[in-house]
Amino acid sequence: MVYYNKGSHTVHKIEYHIVWVTKYRYEMLNKSMKIRLIELIKQRCDARNIKILKGCIV
Repeated sequence: MVYYNKGSHTVHKIEYHIVWVTKYRYEMLNKSMKIRLIELIKQRCDARNIKILKGCIV
């Protein structure tokens, strides 16, 4: 099912693919930092009515 956002004069569907890589791909996040980052991303997306299709923090 495809969801479209509708405004008063617009209809749109926006999808983003976000990749965040540290310099030289060093492992910077420990387990507690990863858990907190997931929580923050979910909170921000919920506040903006953004649906997360897939997610992975390695």
